Amino acid sequence: MCLALPAKIVEMTTGDNAIVSLEGVKKEISLALVADAKIGDYVLVHVGYALNTISPEEAEETLRLMAEMSMIGTDTGTYEAAQ
Repeated sequence: MCLALPAKIVEMTTGDNAIVSLEGVKKEISLALVADAKIGDYVLVHVGYALNTISPEEAEETLRLMAEMSMIGTDTGTYEAAQ
């Protein structure tokens, strides 16, 4: 089973790379497959690559459902996409 997680782009780095944040955890990923992504966008990330952009509402709903299924941990049981 493959799983892609929504994360927010917080910084553009060199080449096609960017830093994304998910619950405060930051990771450098490749944007090679998503040429139009920019800071503030949400992307679905799988094995270090952004697969596509999604809306903030879709990111929030996906993370909320994943938290309900205990697939990701949260301190409060909810995830705020505005992070």
